[in-house]
Amino acid sequence: MVQPLLNLARIAPLKLGARGPFRSYSSSAKSFVRPKSPVITTKRVLVVTAFAAAAYVYTDDTAKSAVRHLGVTSKRVGVVAQATMRCVYNYQRTLSANYSSEQERSDALKKCHQLCAKVTLRALETNGGVFIKLGQHIAAMTYLLPPEWTETMVPLQDKCPQSTHQEIEDLFKQDLKIDIQDMFSDFDPEPIGVASLAQVHVATLRSTGEKVAVKCQHPSLKEFVPLDVLLTQTVFNVVDVLFPEYPLTWLADELQNSIYVELDFTKEAENARRTADYFSNYISETALRIPKVIVANKRILIMEYIGGHRLDDLAYLDENHISRAQVSSCLSHIFNNMIFTPNVGIHCDPHGGNLAIRHLEKSRGHHNFEIILYDHGLYRHPTTEMRRDYAKFWLALLDNDVANMKKYAMKFANINEDQFPLFAAAITGRSIDAAQSSDILKPRSDEEIRVMADALMEGSLLGDLMTFLCKVPRVVLLILKTNDLTRHLDECLQSPLSVERTFLIMTQYCARTVYEEVRQNINEQYQKWSLTWIFKEITAWWEYERRKNQLVLYDLGFWFKNRFL
Repeated sequence: MVQPLLNLARIAPLKLGARGPFRSYSSSAKSFVRPKSPVITTKRVLVVTAFAAAAYVYTDDTAKSAVRHLGVTSKRVGVVAQATMRCVYNYQRTLSANYSSEQERSDALKKCHQLCAKVTLRALETNGGVFIKLGQHIAAMTYLLPPEWTETMVPLQDKCPQSTHQEIEDLFKQDLKIDIQDMFSDFDPEPIGVASLAQVHVATLRSTGEKVAVKCQHPSLKEFVPLDVLLTQTVFNVVDVLFPEYPLTWLADELQNSIYVELDFTKEAENARRTADYFSNYISETALRIPKVIVANKRILIMEYIGGHRLDDLAYLDENHISRAQVSSCLSHIFNNMIFTPNVGIHCDPHGGNLAIRHLEKSRGHHNFEIILYDHGLYRHPTTEMRRDYAKFWLALLDNDVANMKKYAMKFANINEDQFPLFAAAITGRSIDAAQSSDILKPRSDEEIRVMADALMEGSLLGDLMTFLCKVPRVVLLILKTNDLTRHLDECLQSPLSVERTFLIMTQYCARTVYEEVRQNINEQYQKWSLTWIFKEITAWWEYERRKNQLVLYDLGFWFKNRFL
């Protein structure tokens, strides 16, 4: 009885508006509010967690996978979002600040580049997979991006997440329906190389005893590639909106267009076989060796094992009496063949890690070495018109014919006249002045390289470069990258021959391309064996031979100089 009366005493004054002694109580009752229990308590968290854990344990594998996928997806999105916001904030703050001098602005921008590059590097390393591939693209764009970005990304060339041996075993069971032990008598669980999309193991085939290289795609890529491509596209779209003067959406487009092709190793096998068949007829010029494909599956590729050393390992070259001049010449023939010969295609990832050299005890094609080219996942094929215009551009450049340089650059690269000086510098790797003069036949000096780097750091010039590079055809960007690689390797080799010889080798391919076009036009326009036809044929042949024999005369002069002077 006591408790109900107390309860009634508490609520009666409130409901009835009582007077007298209850007034003071009523007043205090209004001011007194019983504290509510917190919604989130330790006890409730533990209970919910326990129920969630129990539900997860007793849920089927599909649901578990969905929960795990959601968690990892959220983490990947968060990593990208955080890095993007930090970079955007730092660039906005740096670019909008007031500076007392251009030098102060340049220094601040360099610091911002360095900070944002490090933030981005950590994000790429955390997410791995496609993001590592993106970082490698950035590292290779020395012709476009500031050194603070490209140099910071260099570790990604050799620092890629490694799939476990158990994951590789599961991959074989899923894709080939076979155990690794049944296919190989020996399989080294430690990969000899780990890249962004795959890793390579050395093994011995049980059936033949042949030593092979086994390229295995990282199993995790299958799950997250679509998400990662979408995230990359979103980030670059955000950058494009906030910094329209630095368009980079083309980089995301290139990644999206290429990544799914690279993830199909049967395409790589087709490219490797086709390229090997073509270059087997040009061993004396190229010394090229492409590993033979043995088994090709969408995610597993088994090839003959061919080891080698880096092309810039000068100590190895000298120890084995390998001519640096010959190596330089072979590289020029390899990549000019790819650019100018119909249906060969250009290797899309020609960085130093995909090239190797090894000494041969018995010469092959007049060389005591062979150059090995790996990773044939992606090739690009220039159109006939593009190859011809590109050839005419280089012939005009070597003749110092600025008018025709502009004409053909505008045709094959889709640029305007104002963008021509910058494009000429980008495609030749020279300063703007040198690219438009005969100085291109001279080696780059340290001073010229410094001037180029300083010019690139100017905000307006960098913006102009990015603007026109986002408009040029993707295959032209690949040609830029290929030129940059061969130029870099040539400088690393420290060849006794001058850079002029490299250009003269290119001249041969350019001249042949133009000669084929001229002959085609002659046959279409004139009756065969008519006087005009004969005259045109002889004129075209003479011009071609003149160009082609420039290299022969250069080599004779170099031989005579070393032999008698």
